[in-house]
Amino acid sequence: MPKISKAKILILATDGFEQSELEVPREKLKEAGALVHVAAPKSRKDKESIKGWKDKDWGEPVKVDRELADASESFYDALVLPGGQINPDLLRGDKEAMTLISAFVASGKPVAAICHAPWLLIEANAVRGRKATGYTTIKTDLMNAGADYRDEPVVTDQGIVTSRNPGDLEAFVAKIIEEVEEGKHDRAELAA
Repeated sequence: MPKISKAKILILATDGFEQSELEVPREKLKEAGALVHVAAPKSRKDKESIKGWKDKDWGEPVKVDRELADASESFYDALVLPGGQINPDLLRGDKEAMTLISAFVASGKPVAAICHAPWLLIEANAVRGRKATGYTTIKTDLMNAGADYRDEPVVTDQGIVTSRNPGDLEAFVAKIIEEVEEGKHDRAELAA
C-alpha cells in the first residue's frame, strides 16, 4: 500500500488521446507526489511525443517518457488509460499494449480507464462480472462484454476504476489516488 507520494504511475496512450484525460491525471498525480510516466508504442511518426485530440481537432503534443517496449508492470503501482476515440481504438489493436494492460489486470494493481478507454479493459477481459462505466456510446460494448454498467462519474470494482468523460476527471483522479493507497486487489480470476 504505497502512499501516493511514493507511487509510480504509468499512463499508456498514443496519438488521438483526449487531451484533458491525459493531462489532468498526469498533473494531479504529480502534484500529489507520484512519479508519473507516459508510455507510447514505437509505431508513432513522432518518437518524442504523442498528439492529443481537443475540441474536434488535433490538440497539443505530450512528451513521451518511455517507449511501450520499455514499460514494465513490475515497476509501476498503477496504470491510467486516457480515452478519446482514436487512442484506445489504436491501442486495443496493439498486441504489446494489450499484453501490458493484461499484466496490470492480472497483478491486482489499480487500472483506471476513462471515456472510450474501457474498450481496452473489454479487450483484456477485465470487465466481465464487474461494475463499470464509460462514455455513453460504449455502454452497449461494456454490457455485451459482461459488465454491470453504471451511469456514474466514477465506478470502481476490485481496483478497476472507470469514468465516463472529462467532466468526471476530479472524481476519477481522486479514486485513482484512493485505489493506489489501498494497494493490490485479488483479481486472479480475471487473468484466465
